[in-house]
Amino acid sequence: MRSHPDACPGAVELHAAADGGLARIRVPGGTLSAAQWDVVRVAARELGNGSVELTSRANLQIRGLRDGVELGARLAAAGLLPSATHERMRNIIAAPLADNQGLVDEIDAALCADPELADLPGRFLLTVGASVSGLGGDFGLVSASEGTFALLLAGRDTGVRVTDPADAVLTAARLFQRLRGPAWRLSEVDDGVRKITAHFGTTDAPRITPAVTPVAPSPLTPGVPLGRLDAHQLPGVALRLTPWRGLVVPAGTDTSGLITDPDSPWHGVSACTGRPGCAKSLSDVRADVHAWLDGAARTDTAHHTHAPGRVPPISILGSRSDSRPVHWSGCARRCGRPAGDVIEFVATGDGYEEIR
Repeated sequence: MRSHPDACPGAVELHAAADGGLARIRVPGGTLSAAQWDVVRVAARELGNGSVELTSRANLQIRGLRDGVELGARLAAAGLLPSATHERMRNIIAAPLADNQGLVDEIDAALCADPELADLPGRFLLTVGASVSGLGGDFGLVSASEGTFALLLAGRDTGVRVTDPADAVLTAARLFQRLRGPAWRLSEVDDGVRKITAHFGTTDAPRITPAVTPVAPSPLTPGVPLGRLDAHQLPGVALRLTPWRGLVVPAGTDTSGLITDPDSPWHGVSACTGRPGCAKSLSDVRADVHAWLDGAARTDTAHHTHAPGRVPPISILGSRSDSRPVHWSGCARRCGRPAGDVIEFVATGDGYEEIR
């Protein structure tokens, strides 16, 4: 059981990283208007290190912040910080190609309007849509039949069916808050799933199998190399963020610098911040990823432990023989690891350990 509060950063509560303040901007449903995106990228240039990071929960991060108060004021004016008290718990991942932002907004407003839910942990997560239902949400909504939604609990379908999804999430969140004690996630609460299931009741409808369906890169849904955008990119463009560190953009958008080729070796590769941004990292992870991918055409070795700056087996991804995502971590905390079946390279101080 957890013995301390979670330390997830927010846009108000910044994390003191090795490279300065770190703000995490929640974007429920992942949708940003062109004006909102311009506010974020200009703030990253003027107040941070000039880049914007995409997270595995389809949120945004700005690093190297010098003025968190000014950032908060800009985000609030743009409608990206509707509640300073609830902002860390506004984690709603939505299927990025579905028409669901209206439902996301309704749920977000209901959660933020309830003072009891201000203390939900920053790890709290809701998923909306079938294609993101396997991302490990505390609660998930999937359309089950005409006018009916399956309410998934701790990532699985227990048979709960609801007709008012926003009210159901609000009720479930209140129950979780009252039951959770020091726990961060519903899966950590003793008998929590059963108690919430009992409150709603179940049906004998066929069970829904949670799914994780990454959107393949295309001109419409380009990927972002290592989840980091230069703050000069995509000016005046409306975006929808995906939990696979990609974007949904309007047709005709200039996607220079993004991943649009399904066979690109950059697709499916993610990494933590690494040095110098993280004091806990044992390696300059991103530089090592670049070295690994730059050597794709000429390096292929069977070793499973590698010195920082030297590339691991390129055959894992470079040959496309294994389509699983590959994640690089600078230490054993393995921050930013995607959900699901992932190949990992974890820095040990002497090299990288490969974990399959």
